[in-house]
Amino acid sequence: MIYDNHKRPITYLRLAVTDRCNLRCFYCMPEEGIKYLPKHQLLTYEEMERVVRVLAQLGVSKVRITGGEPFVRANLMDFMRRLAVIDGLDDLSMTTNGVLTAPHVRELAELGVRSVNLSLDTLDRERFHRITRRDELPAVLQTLDALLAAGIQTKINAVVMDGQNIEDIGPLVELTRNQPVDVRFIEEMPFNGEGSHYPVLHWTHQRIVDEIRAQYPDLAKLSDPPFSTSANYQIPGHRGTVGVIAAFSRTFCGTCNRIRLTAQGTLKTCLYDNGVLDVRALLRNQATDAELTDAFLRAFAHRPVNGFEAERQRDTVTESMATIGG
Repeated sequence: MIYDNHKRPITYLRLAVTDRCNLRCFYCMPEEGIKYLPKHQLLTYEEMERVVRVLAQLGVSKVRITGGEPFVRANLMDFMRRLAVIDGLDDLSMTTNGVLTAPHVRELAELGVRSVNLSLDTLDRERFHRITRRDELPAVLQTLDALLAAGIQTKINAVVMDGQNIEDIGPLVELTRNQPVDVRFIEEMPFNGEGSHYPVLHWTHQRIVDEIRAQYPDLAKLSDPPFSTSANYQIPGHRGTVGVIAAFSRTFCGTCNRIRLTAQGTLKTCLYDNGVLDVRALLRNQATDAELTDAFLRAFAHRPVNGFEAERQRDTVTESMATIGG
């Protein structure tokens, strides 16, 4: 196992396979989209597989595939099959918006994919269209049904946005009544390609909890598992759980065990940093595995203590979450 300079273990890689997406979510990018990278600037699947193998030897045991939207990239399932057999990797997961995912759910289950995070900010078709700028809610709900039917642990990620989907908090919580689904509400972050939408974040993690408790007074706090980014709750009698992620308030940094690799090969040891290592350059300059290992260890030895320190060390945050890896 490897540790950073604050004695936090690093066991979890969020790997973005593309910066492209088939939605245009309000909180992720401008309506006109972002300037996507040409294909040659993205890591190849072979390069990503090599990085995962090196990190697995260092103690990274969990990989979550992200984007953009992972299924926008061709031949994704071939890549997933190669990752599934890497020694030391015992948890392969995915984050998806669900638009293209349903046809692949059975194979994901057969590969042993443990969990899927499904981005879903509303159950109302009109609001979904307004938030994502695409009319794709039926496809996403089909994916949700397929994931639950396949027995894959399903976490719904809903970004709470002032004036956009506050009325959806109750209906999303209600999904936990009869389904073993984890519904997680996330503070909005400034990674939308424009910067923060608000001078002050009104819907903080505490306000979200207060809103849920106002509708479900018997909301009970659960014990959070190690390295959890969410504060977790359950309503008595409900099959699923509710989580609240303080992504902007950054209350969980002290136990963060994750790193990110963007689709263009930039290592981020914190969501809020500006990138700390050009892995693509190392790979394409014929770095050996030993040299890759040494570069990773040096980066981990200079990790910021939290997201606030990481943000102070850079210019204004203006990139899209699609370029970071959701």
